Amino acid sequence: MKFFGIDLGWSSGASGLCCLNWVENRLALVNLERLTAIADILQWLDQHLTAGESAVVAVDAPTLIPNASGMRLPDRLAHQYFSRYHAGCYPANLGRPFAERTVGFGLSLEARGFIHAPHLSAPQPEGRYQLEVFPHAAAIHLFQLDRILKYKKGRVAERRNELSRFRHLLLQSLPQIEPTLPLLDEPPRTDLPPIPAGGTELKAVEDQLDSLLCAYTAAHWWYWGSDRNWVLGDRTSGYIVVPTPFGRLGTA
Repeated sequence: MKFFGIDLGWSSGASGLCCLNWVENRLALVNLERLTAIADILQWLDQHLTAGESAVVAVDAPTLIPNASGMRLPDRLAHQYFSRYHAGCYPANLGRPFAERTVGFGLSLEARGFIHAPHLSAPQPEGRYQLEVFPHAAAIHLFQLDRILKYKKGRVAERRNELSRFRHLLLQSLPQIEPTLPLLDEPPRTDLPPIPAGGTELKAVEDQLDSLLCAYTAAHWWYWGSDRNWVLGDRTSGYIVVPTPFGRLGTA
C-alpha cells in the first residue's frame, strides 16, 4: 500500500511530491520530489506503483469543480471551520484560470484507476483512491495549532522561521500519531530537506514539506476512515478531507 501527496502547482508552477509506503504496520518515507510538468508528475507516480498495487493520492488542489461560478461547498465549509485559524481555501469555479489544469489532473488520476470515494464504508480498503486535501487545516488539527503556520507569505525571515517550525512539527509529531511515520534528522540520515536561507530554495522546500503532509493525510484517511477524518462536502459538490482534531473523534 502506498500513499502519495501532491502539492499541485495550480497554474504553471512546480509541484511538491511525496511517496510513503506501508510497511510492517507503519509508514515509511520513500521519496520527496519536486516537478513542474503534469506529464512528469504522472510519470513519477507510475514509476512508484506496481501493476494492481493499492494506493491513495492526496492532492492539494480542487480536482472536482462542478460550479461554473461562485464558491464550492467545501470551500465555504473550510472558511466556516478554519477562518478563525487564519486559514481559508481559494474559491474554485470553472471560470478560474487554474480550473482546467487542476480538474484535468484529477481526470488523469481517474484514468489510472484512482477514484473519488470521500466516504469509506470501512477503513483500510484495497483499491486506488484520490482525495482533495488542505495542508493548513491538517496541520491545525494534527499539531493542535491556534493559527496556521505562515510560511507562504510575508518577509523571508518570517517565512523561514515558520517553515522551520513546520519542519520541526513534522519530525516530532508524525512519529507519535497513529499511523506512525518515523522520521530521522540526525547525520548521516536526514529525511527532510534543511531550511535554506531564502529565495526560490525556500519555496522548493515548502512544496516538498506540504506534499509530505498531504501524503500523511492520505494515510490517515485510509487508516481511520470516517472515525477520525472530516469530509467537508461530497462527491457531487466537491470535498476536502481533513484529519479530526488530534485525540478527538467525530465529524464536522
